[in-house]
Amino acid sequence: MELPDLKDDPHLKVLRPLVETYLAFWRMDSRHVRSLKLTPSQFDVIATLGDTKGLTCAELSAATLVTKGTLTGVLDRLEDKGLIRRTPVADDRRSTRICLTEKGDRLFKKTFAAHIAFLRPFFERALTATEAEQLRTLLRRLHRSFQEKPPA
Repeated sequence: MELPDLKDDPHLKVLRPLVETYLAFWRMDSRHVRSLKLTPSQFDVIATLGDTKGLTCAELSAATLVTKGTLTGVLDRLEDKGLIRRTPVADDRRSTRICLTEKGDRLFKKTFAAHIAFLRPFFERALTATEAEQLRTLLRRLHRSFQEKPPA
């Protein structure tokens, strides 16, 4: 099978800038989160639990970018630091609810606000509010496409 000429394919032209943007964001984001004395996974959990009454482990796993295999260790370390507490779910003995402690809530308010303030200028310098909403819509559409069964 002969390789088609792809140099002008508009969809493939998106691929490299998308990956380069993600990597640049990830490096900047991770560096800043680590300066807040958290790992990216710990920050993800704390940010997800913030302003909630807590989530079950299953809900937390679905709502974060932390893999199921990593989540237990992250929760153990956050619990050791006194930032979260685990409580059994009354009507489901197999489930555990994860909540921020008062210390965890203070850390959430401090670090989440600092991180948003750090990231916002990168977005504002590149995109108008309208463009940001358009990009969000397009990225969600692309994400859904990759979650579906591959085209025939």
